[in-house]
Amino acid sequence: MASNGRNIQEQILALLGSADYRPLDKSELAKALGRKSGVRMGLNQALRELERAGEIARIRRNRYVLPPAADLVTGALHIHQAGYGFLISEKPGEPDIFIAAENTGTAMHGDRVVARISREAPYRRTKGRPEGRVIRILKRAHATIVGTLQHSRNFYYVIPDDPRLVHDVYVRPEQDGQAETTPTVGDKVVVRLEAWESRHVNPEGEIIEVLGPASAPGVDMLSIVRKYHLPTEFPREVSDEAEGISEKIDARQLEGREDLRKEFIVTIDPDDARDFDDAIHVEKLENGGWHLGVHIADVAAYVAPASALDREARRRGNSVYLPDRVIPMLPERLSNGVCSLNAGVDRLTHSVFIQFDKNGVAKSARFARSMIRSAHRLTYKEAYAILKSAPRDRLGERLHVAWELASLLRRKRFAHGSLDLDFPEVKVWLDNNGYPAKLERVENDESHQLIEECMLAANEAVARELKKRAIPTIYRIHENPDPEKLAEYREFVLSFNYNVGDLAHRAEVQRLLAAIRGKPEEQALKIGLLKSLKRARYFPQPLGHYGLAKPNYLHFTSPIRRYADLVVHRALAQRDGKQQPRIDMSQITSIAEHVSTTERVAADAEIESARMKKLEFFQRQLDERNPQIFRAAIVDVRNYGLAVELPDALITGLVHVSSLADDFYLFEPAQRRLIGRRSRKRFSVGDEVRVFVVRVDTFKRQIDFAIASEAPRKRDRSKRSPAKAKM
Repeated sequence: MASNGRNIQEQILALLGSADYRPLDKSELAKALGRKSGVRMGLNQALRELERAGEIARIRRNRYVLPPAADLVTGALHIHQAGYGFLISEKPGEPDIFIAAENTGTAMHGDRVVARISREAPYRRTKGRPEGRVIRILKRAHATIVGTLQHSRNFYYVIPDDPRLVHDVYVRPEQDGQAETTPTVGDKVVVRLEAWESRHVNPEGEIIEVLGPASAPGVDMLSIVRKYHLPTEFPREVSDEAEGISEKIDARQLEGREDLRKEFIVTIDPDDARDFDDAIHVEKLENGGWHLGVHIADVAAYVAPASALDREARRRGNSVYLPDRVIPMLPERLSNGVCSLNAGVDRLTHSVFIQFDKNGVAKSARFARSMIRSAHRLTYKEAYAILKSAPRDRLGERLHVAWELASLLRRKRFAHGSLDLDFPEVKVWLDNNGYPAKLERVENDESHQLIEECMLAANEAVARELKKRAIPTIYRIHENPDPEKLAEYREFVLSFNYNVGDLAHRAEVQRLLAAIRGKPEEQALKIGLLKSLKRARYFPQPLGHYGLAKPNYLHFTSPIRRYADLVVHRALAQRDGKQQPRIDMSQITSIAEHVSTTERVAADAEIESARMKKLEFFQRQLDERNPQIFRAAIVDVRNYGLAVELPDALITGLVHVSSLADDFYLFEPAQRRLIGRRSRKRFSVGDEVRVFVVRVDTFKRQIDFAIASEAPRKRDRSKRSPAKAKM
């Protein structure tokens, strides 16, 4: 039946692609295909599937054409909070389509749509970019939205939390019976959207859940959970299955495993980590090389394919880390219990052993099911302190040996073209009520780099092995960037007065990253670079990883929190001769697409939740009338003010020109600076200033600051090295 469906689709595509084809409707298509009726041949279903896939398009009077023939493009619509949007084409290599606000119709942010390209002269506002108009919505991105209930004189409406959903939603709270409690103005609510047919009226919906007052503790994070449809509880059968797993390791589980309990193995993780899925040991060899052992929690030993645990883990795709909670992929009994490599207890692992010569070249790799007993559970801070002092005991000696190897691998990786795209992070610490109490900048120091290099080595070794054995699995890929986007990014870089060449050459990107390191504009330029690169994703073929400059790469080292890693573990077990059901390529493809999606959802939820807590942190300073003074760097200058970044909070904001009350400031666009008419005081890109918060707009996610010091501190301009400088 499936092959018959494909055959019909092929016939339809061939007919629509013929030179003498004119647009036909369903009944006309059936006749043209030589059938009296299209019902038996599955024509309706074939047309629906082809339209959903963007292979064909419906035009006026429900007639079908190939999209290019009618200047039609299918893709996801990304709306800006100002109302306009861009359609991201599903066809590789096609440019994004600009969609003016008046041409979005009833489409919302994230919807999968069909747009017709305008063949008139490109609008100036899009700088030559093709422009279009949405003509059909193929799939809504949102069945529900989360927002705040408000009331005007005549009606109730909900303002969506996502500023990219630019329309308020009318509701009738007094008639809605879905919500368990009656909502009041100011409450966060979940609204199920009704069909929206006309742009001339606002969308309508029904309140199905009341989360609570917007300012109540925990409601902000619950709104994130609902907005991104994150699961909050495990199904009963999953919990029961997890509870049935014994914490004790029985003799059957030890068959064929290597006993590594006498090895000096350690874990290094964040301060507040609760699930430990990777451990290492490194030894120096007599020939000057190293022996690296990477030991990963053997989740596959407890989660059987097609079990309730497996189905739920696959559905979730990954764990999600919000400031106040973890939404785990696996129940806590596994993630924090039997699978977690806690110190001093026996745990089942899957190990990778790699022999490196004195130059850091991997000479051999071996893989084995194993059992370990971690000797130490270290935090990154503890490991960093050990690495920064002379070794005083066995632990110190082993860590210093491990860093000796890791630092060599890191230098070699960058020498081979790997890009330094790491960002510092800011940890938001919450008090007992869930309010943000402190922002802590977490650097990517030597302790982090040590673990990173060991994990990269293990991931690459497993990828090479599975590719060599031709065992189907999920690879981690990062495709080469689009040259046009790199060219656009280059123009952005030039505006910061960096001498940069053709960024299509990897070496030039490396030189730029070296030149901006430690500069005030580093964060802005790195974010701009990331936006111009393609997004890393999961795929059933090893297409290479651009950012890491590795031809073969996958994820093996975090099976507690990533389903892709669990799939890889099972594939490696096949190689080890274990009896695991073999997964075919169609399943691998489906899983890869699904976990790529869940990863994006998790990343968006984590970024938004952290930013929300940062905004709350500054709002509470305003409420308490006790704002802290932060160091900041000016990253852009406009006629309306200074864009500043706070390196200790990793957040950007605006110092409005009206707040510079000590003088009247003139904007000099060529130099990108503000200069005082009387005092001649200057504010330029790269200047360091001290600021305090004066306004927080939680809806627009914007913060306004004011200058706390009398004058900006000039950094030494001579330290700026052009991108052409050697690394």
